[in-house]
Amino acid sequence: MNVLISSASRKVWLVREFQAAVSATGGKVVACDAERHAAALYAADMGIVSPSLGTPDFLAFLLDTCTAWQIGLIVPTRDAELPWFAEHRKVLADAGVTVMVSTPEAIRTCQDKLAFIAFCRKHGFPVPHTYRPEEREEIEYPVFVKPRFGSAARGAQIVENREALAATSVREGELIIQSLLRLPEYTLDTFSDFSGRVISVVPRERLKVCAGESIVGRTVDAPQLVNAGKDLAESLGLIGHATIQCFWDGSEVTFIEVNPRFGGGAALGFKAGISTPRVLVSLMAGERVEPCLGEYRKELFMFRHSQDIYVSADELDKLKIWSRA
Repeated sequence: MNVLISSASRKVWLVREFQAAVSATGGKVVACDAERHAAALYAADMGIVSPSLGTPDFLAFLLDTCTAWQIGLIVPTRDAELPWFAEHRKVLADAGVTVMVSTPEAIRTCQDKLAFIAFCRKHGFPVPHTYRPEEREEIEYPVFVKPRFGSAARGAQIVENREALAATSVREGELIIQSLLRLPEYTLDTFSDFSGRVISVVPRERLKVCAGESIVGRTVDAPQLVNAGKDLAESLGLIGHATIQCFWDGSEVTFIEVNPRFGGGAALGFKAGISTPRVLVSLMAGERVEPCLGEYRKELFMFRHSQDIYVSADELDKLKIWSRA
């Protein structure tokens, strides 16, 4: 089976994990991105410069590429494209292609942080205290604020006082104001099969974060986090790999948000023994995969760093640029 990774960008680590997963059966990994200088295009078996998501040609590009390369699985990796793939998954399924994506409802709940807070409250999952508009005069500073919509921690910040809050650039009604919790932060890498059954949960502490991504982390032996991640993933109805972010004081788990896709630090879980790309490929092959909750290597540290790829001018010119025939 061949796999297409969309919006591949700099996710060389993800391309290579999928290459390892499909290599035994002779499968290939195709990577696409609208930016021809995206590093992952040069790590894949074939890199393709795609139309941008918002253009009318994007669906035609996918259908042509999947036919030409006999793609069986598409893995979206960027927040902005998840709703589109969720809405078009049936069209792609009719063409014989499976997309690793959750339902449109689950995507909307995860990407609208206010809706996620409401979901957690309704289903009994703790979240930080979130101030309502009528509580503005009662705010206890400092607080943590973030836009209702957005990713990569853009616009998220600690606000020390009323004047600083008034100066935030996020418009009224789109700003979420929460109590500031100075607690250890964790990511729970969850994987659910296509029926929503949770197969694995790997909790990792975010020891150092840059631009919303963990660059230093460690896996932890924490059954409470495993169970909490399983419960939330099942309640949301997530499919495939997802990253759940939370605080944990050793007693109560407090949820922050969910990104229903591969996160930047997911490779730590792969190295800890849970390669979710391999699990995904097994599911696509029709194999039954049993849950392996808690079966990962504990106290494994990750120190992320950049790595260069060198490409000659000739190789650069060989990059495939899709265009409508």
